[in-house]
Amino acid sequence: MATIRDVSKLAGVSVATVSRVLNQKGYVHEDTVQKVHKAIEMLKYVPNDVARSLSKKSTKTIALFVPDITNPFFNELALAVEKVTQMYGYTTILCNTNESSKIERQYIQTLKQKYIDGFLMASNTLSEDEIEQLQVPMVAVDRVSSPSVPTVSSKNREGAHLAVQALLQQGCTKIAHIRGPKGIWIAEERCQGYLDLVEDLPWFTPKLVVNGNFQLKAAIEAVNKLFDAHPDIDGIFAGNDMMAIGALRALQERGIRVPDQVQIIGYDGIPLAEMVYPELSTVSQPIYEMGMLAARILIKKIEQQPLDEVNHKLEVELIQRGTTRQQKQPWLD
Repeated sequence: MATIRDVSKLAGVSVATVSRVLNQKGYVHEDTVQKVHKAIEMLKYVPNDVARSLSKKSTKTIALFVPDITNPFFNELALAVEKVTQMYGYTTILCNTNESSKIERQYIQTLKQKYIDGFLMASNTLSEDEIEQLQVPMVAVDRVSSPSVPTVSSKNREGAHLAVQALLQQGCTKIAHIRGPKGIWIAEERCQGYLDLVEDLPWFTPKLVVNGNFQLKAAIEAVNKLFDAHPDIDGIFAGNDMMAIGALRALQERGIRVPDQVQIIGYDGIPLAEMVYPELSTVSQPIYEMGMLAARILIKKIEQQPLDEVNHKLEVELIQRGTTRQQKQPWLD
C-alpha cells in the first residue's frame, strides 16, 4: 500500500507539500498540485482519514439526534438527512436519546471528542447556556432549542387549527386533545392551536386535554381514562399520528365505532397512517423536505456559508381519510 512518502518521492516534492495539497491548506503552485494529484492517481494512494481529521479537527461527520427511533416520523427524517449528507460527502451518525437528557449529554460529550462537525437536533433537552458552550454548528428540526440555532419545523399551531376546524365542521360537539410531553415546543404549539378554537366553547373543560407522551401505548391508556370520565366525547385531535393510532385502537377495543361515533385526526402524515383501518385522517407535514432542508442548512453552517434564512416554517396539509366523516354541517355555514 502506497504511503504519503511514496507520493512525495514520485511527485518530486516534500511530504509537507503533499500534506498541504491533501488538506487544501496553505499556498501550493498549481503545477505542483497537478503533480501531486497525478502521483496519487498512479500509486492509487488512499489518504489516512484519521490522521487528516486529527490535523484538521474535522471528520466530515454529523450527528442526528432523535427522541424515539421507533416512531416512523424519525425514520423518514433520517432517510432525508442521510441523502443530503451523502451528496455532500458527509457521514451521518444516528443517536436515539429516548428523550433523556442524560443520554443526550453522553452522546454529545463522546462525539465532541471525536471531532464531530455538527449536530442536527430533532431531540433536545439542553439549556440555552449548554448549547452556547458547545461551540459546534447545530440546527434544530421539529424542535426549538435556542434563538441562536437555525430551526426547521412545520406550522404546528396552524395545523392544529385545520384539524379542530374540520372536526367542528363535521359535527363534533365535544373534542378531546391527546397532547405530547409538556415542555416540548411542538407539543405546546399543537395544544395551543386546539385551545384557540375550543377554549371558549360551552362544553370545554381542561380535563379534555390528556398527555399521550407522543407514544402509542401511553395514548391507549390516556384515551381509556378519558372515556371512562367523558363517554360523550365524539372527536379527538391527537398531537401526532402514533397517539392517534393508539386512540383508534383503544376505541375499537371498547366497541366504539370510528368515525360513526367518534372522529379522529392525527398529526404528521407518517406512512403508517394509511396502513391502519380505517385509514387515519391527519395533518400532514413535509417530513422528507424538512430533513433535507435541515441537513443543507447544517452543512452550510459547517462550511461557514451565509444563510438566507434562519427559521423555516413549512406548510402543512389536512388529509381526510377513514377516521373522519368529511361532511360539512349546515349550521356552520
